[in-house]
Amino acid sequence: MTVRVGVLGAGTVGGALVNRLLSDRDAIRLKSGVDLEVRRVAVRDLAKDRPFAIKADRLTDDALSIVTDPSIDVIVEVIGGLEPAGALVLAALRSGKPVVTANKELIATRGQEIVEAAKRAGVSVMYEAAVGGGIPVIRPLAESLAGEDIDVVSGIVNGTTNYILTAMAKEGRSYDDALAEAQRLGYAEADPADDVSGRDAAFKTSILASLAFGERVAPWEVESEGIEGVTADDVASATEKGEVIKLIGSAQRGIDGRVEATVKPLSLPGDHPLAGVNGVTNAIFIEGPSVGRLLFTGPGAGGQPTASAMLGDLIQVASRGRGPRTGSAHDPRPRRQVLHR
Repeated sequence: MTVRVGVLGAGTVGGALVNRLLSDRDAIRLKSGVDLEVRRVAVRDLAKDRPFAIKADRLTDDALSIVTDPSIDVIVEVIGGLEPAGALVLAALRSGKPVVTANKELIATRGQEIVEAAKRAGVSVMYEAAVGGGIPVIRPLAESLAGEDIDVVSGIVNGTTNYILTAMAKEGRSYDDALAEAQRLGYAEADPADDVSGRDAAFKTSILASLAFGERVAPWEVESEGIEGVTADDVASATEKGEVIKLIGSAQRGIDGRVEATVKPLSLPGDHPLAGVNGVTNAIFIEGPSVGRLLFTGPGAGGQPTASAMLGDLIQVASRGRGPRTGSAHDPRPRRQVLHR
């Protein structure tokens, strides 16, 4: 079964994904039974060199033309941001094309609208790569743990801030020095505001909380604090007490039954499951009465890990064909009843 793929965006993640789809096409077909053909790729600059070899006529700077192309079966969105990504994703769903995306901001902010559009069209929208890069945590939360009355979900979901805090703790660096080093190594953007302010982590925490507790938790409902105010003295003081400071996104039910979600620097005891997660590594900790403690850990960003997660979603979507669906596999508002304590 050949499934024709349209990719919107060919930056770090998009380029890595297209490269995988081209170079590993035979291996993917043998392993999954699905032949994934890269039909067209939308890019911002047609003249820019790409990390993959593809015929020039398969590149376009008109993303909408890919969405409306009747020869394309599934859309992969790796543009990022709210627009034009949102309009393109909705257009794809309304035309009956399933969508795979890594867009945390879009899913956190407009996930309800997108999932409802997918349900109306009878297709899937998949976003495993939106949280934790290559860590498989979205599908386990949405499917494997759908019957678990989860107590808490928390995690280190931003590699930039974790690298900075690790450098401060392990190497005695100041915040400014650690940030500069992260930028030099490519772990932080030239403008790191989204990461160090906790905004990026708030989007991801919003998604995790919505899945874990079966009700929408919008990103603006996540009480957020970044790491800009963490000093070398704070880190040294924590170390003296056998603790470590991490930027933690967390969600649990309060005594009033409402989901409380936060992103903030926390001083964790040395034996906490997240205390030993260092560098750019991400980790998500889930606790429930039946499953006990679960820890998902791995590379939380980067082209290859994120492309791997997207490829998994793409294979799952492609394996289902294009027939009618009952709804999205990854619904930010799962249709299960959550017990209130």
